[in-house]
Amino acid sequence: MDKIRYGIIGIGAQGSSYARFLTGKPEIPGFELPKGPEHATLGAICDIDEDKKAKYTEIYKDIPFYTDWKELVLSGNVDAVITTVPHYLHTTIAIFCLEHGVPVLVEKPAGVYAKAVREMNECALKHPDVAFGIMFNQRTNVLYKKIREIINSGEMGQIRRSNWIINTWYRPDVYYRQSSWRATWEGEGGGVLVNQAPHQLDLWQWICGIPTKVFAKCRFGFGRNIDVEDDVTIMAEFENGAVGTFITCTHDACGTDRLEIDLDGGKIVVEDSKKATIYRLKEFEQDYNKNLKPEDLFKIMSGNGAGGMYETEEFENTDGWGKQHITVLENFACHILEGTPLLAPGTDGINGVNLCNATLLSAWLSKEVDNPVDEDLYYSELQKRIEEEKNNKAGR
Repeated sequence: MDKIRYGIIGIGAQGSSYARFLTGKPEIPGFELPKGPEHATLGAICDIDEDKKAKYTEIYKDIPFYTDWKELVLSGNVDAVITTVPHYLHTTIAIFCLEHGVPVLVEKPAGVYAKAVREMNECALKHPDVAFGIMFNQRTNVLYKKIREIINSGEMGQIRRSNWIINTWYRPDVYYRQSSWRATWEGEGGGVLVNQAPHQLDLWQWICGIPTKVFAKCRFGFGRNIDVEDDVTIMAEFENGAVGTFITCTHDACGTDRLEIDLDGGKIVVEDSKKATIYRLKEFEQDYNKNLKPEDLFKIMSGNGAGGMYETEEFENTDGWGKQHITVLENFACHILEGTPLLAPGTDGINGVNLCNATLLSAWLSKEVDNPVDEDLYYSELQKRIEEEKNNKAGR
């Protein structure tokens, strides 16, 4: 076998993109697609929507189409599965695949609540020979890969503070009206934290470490006719004493994407996930502070001495549309075929879900909470919101 046959479960916006990448066949004639994965192809499609069945059996005439995802998994027509379905189903489908020996690549987020994701991870540990990955395509971004390497090398010392503001996904009410499950506690499991921000929540922890304490303020349905969170401010504490903030929302029409990481030996700044600037101090700040002479103080305080304290380096991300997703599809295929290390092991997905759950729990309870989250308490509070949402809909 020189190519993995992927089965796509859920042929919505994301699933249809993966189908195009795997076949090289655009839905719009003349639309130029990036080069697809070398060691993967499309084996089968599944969706419960009869209109989609009619559409995609016409586009992909030779590809089997299923309306029951279990039939696809057991069909023998696929060597691996991709779950592009509503978030609650990610863990259910993944566990079924793992238990039946079918490699599974889970779309983000890994799940809605940490208890289910932990159960999925425990299942994966019982089946170590079955490949298990997650679509954290942003981990292939050369900016974040290099930044992580710099931080892990220790050349710039310890992280002191990290701040990420990511508001570049404006979503008006018409977006939320596209599907009845969208932006609901029962259907999607939340708002911006489970839909738009999972990649950044993963990268923040992948680069800066996993927070141990979380205090958050969330606004629910701010300026939108929804019940879930669409405006979030997280304040976090890390194991080494560093602190961090993460701010995101979906109502900012003039959005910002800026990550700053302050370290002993300087600062790292990323703008728009495209350009990074590394400010390397000539000596660690604590050493500079200790050795500073009185006659240098005026120059520093007047702003004239800062430039001489550091050197800068810049680099950019030039990934085109689709390249990052295709890289993960290829990596997962090569992992199955050749044992290539995974860019994003499936078990890593629980970190983002824990942080998401801890954030919402903190906002609901108006207090600081531990991370990893109290799984049972979060699940109980989530069920309350689902019931409230049902009552709200009944009253509208």
